[in-house]
Amino acid sequence: MGTGRAAPGDATATGLSEPPPHRAGAGSRTLGRMNDQASRRPPGAPRRRRTSPGDARRDQIAAVAFLEFSEHGYRGASLARIADRAGLTQPGLLHHFPSKAALLTHVLDERDRRDSERVGIDLDAEVSWRTLLADQVALADYNARAAGLVQLFTVMSAEAVTADHPARRWAAERYRRLTAHAERALRRGVADGELRADLDVAACAQQIFATMDGLQLQWLLDPDRVDMAAAFRDYARQLERAITA
Repeated sequence: MGTGRAAPGDATATGLSEPPPHRAGAGSRTLGRMNDQASRRPPGAPRRRRTSPGDARRDQIAAVAFLEFSEHGYRGASLARIADRAGLTQPGLLHHFPSKAALLTHVLDERDRRDSERVGIDLDAEVSWRTLLADQVALADYNARAAGLVQLFTVMSAEAVTADHPARRWAAERYRRLTAHAERALRRGVADGELRADLDVAACAQQIFATMDGLQLQWLLDPDRVDMAAAFRDYARQLERAITA
């Protein structure tokens, strides 16, 4: 595909060096116009934050752990290996993160924060259904340049189906928040008469994220054949035609 996938061990795979994505617009613009405008929008700079030595060390550990969890999953990841890659002893790492589960939780929270900042999606905000779709198109475009983030999410989500996995609650809560956000937007569209009155908003919300996640998996497995961003953009256009009143 046109956007090459960064190898998990590359610096760009951590998301720390990736170019920020285009922000999705809001309001009543059509999905097609929003995509065209997004492609011309200059990238937004990520916000600068914590600068203390302790926080800088935690960020360094998190960046190394990001790679470790992406490459080996939670169960295959090693705190000793993470500490060594970060230039620390294992007791030194545990001073910052008391357990592997705590470190994973931090890494996943950072992944979600980074997505929110760079794409500008606020799951607690009330948005229109057009903005909902445009936001997801922008996210797919961003993810096509953030292979490390996508791989971490895919590995952790797959592992989290086991009952005792520390990411299970994170994965379940993530889907609850995503679908609730989408349902509100779709329900508002139905109430405003823009979407079909018989639209099953719960099923539609689930299908949006199932499509996104399925395309991500296929892209990770075969990035030269699967153009994730283009495929999701086409899906969003088809969905728009199918659900409008």
